[in-house]
Amino acid sequence: MRARLVVFPVKGRNWCFSRSTDPSLEEAAASHTPSTLKHLWKKISSSSNSSAKNVELVIDYASNKMDKAWTGLEKAPEGTFKNKLHGLGLKLLSRVKPSEIFLKSISKEVSSVEITYPSSLNARLVRRRLRHVAMRGAAIHKKYFYGSVMLLPLSSALAVLPLPNIPFFWFLFRSYSNWRALKGSEKLLQLVSDCSCAENSAAPNAKGSEPESEEPKHKSHSSQDSLWVLQPSKELQELLNKHADENGLNDSAISDICKTFSLNAKDVSKFRHSI
Repeated sequence: MRARLVVFPVKGRNWCFSRSTDPSLEEAAASHTPSTLKHLWKKISSSSNSSAKNVELVIDYASNKMDKAWTGLEKAPEGTFKNKLHGLGLKLLSRVKPSEIFLKSISKEVSSVEITYPSSLNARLVRRRLRHVAMRGAAIHKKYFYGSVMLLPLSSALAVLPLPNIPFFWFLFRSYSNWRALKGSEKLLQLVSDCSCAENSAAPNAKGSEPESEEPKHKSHSSQDSLWVLQPSKELQELLNKHADENGLNDSAISDICKTFSLNAKDVSKFRHSI
């Protein structure tokens, strides 16, 4: 499956990295996720999956259950305890960095990426920034994942209290979220690494001369064997020029870009204040 990644500056040196949404693909992925314990047990016992694959099935099942529980809190009447829990959850989720949300969107089903960026940017710089996000994310989320897992047994001791064990569920969510971001980082790094495409080949050109030391400003790889394709966009560049401001992109500009390229406006807005 090819994923479309959209990259552009939002404020100064802050860049946005986001994946275009595709509801049909999300529904297809959800249909393969076990919905009940019985269904989960059937998938584990009736297949010859590796232990790592079975762990992924269990994690997907737990994620599906958490999503349903969150939807129930979201639909709770105003003023109820569940509604207040939902408000607390929103405050906690607002602290999640946008880069983590982006890395979580790079699922294991992604086999190649199309990188859309403003035509004024250098292609090598865009790919270098993507590699940096992937490498930094792999290091950070690996550390946070183990930290969250270590806190689970401690927070589970609070189950003796009559109140809901909010810390336990928060650390459970953070463990899952950091695990997903870690896997997304590793997948993205694999896709955009130097060895994923024969871009820097030492083969001579048609005239028999030595290869050029510098690649063109925009170089798109459309081969079916390429794991990544760099796609400069004049439309995205025009939208950025239209709303150019010393304070970065405003809400109107972000809204226009998100509608054009099917992005999540809330996630994109977070990149303006992300360090």
